[in-house]
Amino acid sequence: MRTGSFAGTTRPAGLSAREAQIMALIAAGHSNGQIAASLVLAEKTVKNHVNRIYAKLGVDSRSAAISQWAPAAGGPAQAARD
Repeated sequence: MRTGSFAGTTRPAGLSAREAQIMALIAAGHSNGQIAASLVLAEKTVKNHVNRIYAKLGVDSRSAAISQWAPAAGGPAQAARD
């Protein structure tokens, strides 16, 4: 199920706008440190978001999260461009 949007991407039900933003950066290949720097967040905050994303998607790795998220969000390439 798709619901809501962030920066022109549709996000899976359950992910907040910030989580969708972080997931787009993960899918684009960014590390937690890079995400933290680009969003002006503490790296620990990004780690907390990533852990919540994993829990919501029912996964335990970045690659699994990308696989679950990409189809529902219209693909990581679209999200990364926005």
